[in-house]
Amino acid sequence: MSLKDKKSPVLVPIILLLIAILSIQGGAALAKTLFPAVGAQGVTAYRLFLGTIILMIFLRPWRKHTTRIPAPGARWWLVAYGLSLGGMNLLFYMSLRTVPLGIAVALEFIGPLAVAMCSSRRVVDFLWIGLVIVGLGLLLPLRQSVNGIDPVGACCALGAGFFWALYIVFGQRAGANYGTRSVALGALVATIIAVPIGVAHAGSDLFTLSLLPVAIGVAILSTALPYSLEMVALTRLPAQTFGTLTSLEPAIGALSGLIFLNETLSSMQWMGLFAVIVASMGASLTIKRKVKLEKVDINLEK
Repeated sequence: MSLKDKKSPVLVPIILLLIAILSIQGGAALAKTLFPAVGAQGVTAYRLFLGTIILMIFLRPWRKHTTRIPAPGARWWLVAYGLSLGGMNLLFYMSLRTVPLGIAVALEFIGPLAVAMCSSRRVVDFLWIGLVIVGLGLLLPLRQSVNGIDPVGACCALGAGFFWALYIVFGQRAGANYGTRSVALGALVATIIAVPIGVAHAGSDLFTLSLLPVAIGVAILSTALPYSLEMVALTRLPAQTFGTLTSLEPAIGALSGLIFLNETLSSMQWMGLFAVIVASMGASLTIKRKVKLEKVDINLEK
């Protein structure tokens, strides 16, 4: 086997994963263009409704699986999983109303990073915690300046991170009982909650046919395409590599905001982003294997 043949099996899933990350952040940038028409609530309804249809088609959760029998009361874990998914999406899009995409992603990333760190007690993990604190200090509106971040938007992004953390906990419980079906079923629960909120906010504007192509684009870029590509990458990459690469999401989000939305960041904000990215990469590389695998699973479903 030649050197090229040895490298290509690893290079291909890395490229697919990077495309998936670009797709997710590009989808978020595209979603923000719909805010003037239907608001963040309406965009959340679009993404979850159309994304759920896509997941239902591909995962077909109505099929019975005799090898996995849900435990008594497991449906409540599924409901909690769906509610956390809906809250995560809604608050993230609401944060994008006033917060640049890259910063919103970085603040949201604190949620899963905190869950991973809480399961480890080694000295090196305090380094990553310290970097997160430094990053937050540079990103949050703790100082008065023209580049300060809107406090409400920042709280929405942190709230999305909190729901992402709950999503991890409840998702593991739901997945243990329903397997891959939990993704589609949880998305259905989230849709049932999000669509009435979107309709209440946007009214009849939500049913404007001219917005449908963009809404479908958001669902594909944010759900269908990255989910498919990440599934392929996950089966071919070490969990450590997967977690490290997904840590680049805040930076790619910032670049997407700059390219597609003309969102500029100050040097201090770029430093804050860098601190969060380094902390996430460091955690992915050093936190024990069980925790890394859990984080990988959540990044996949996000």
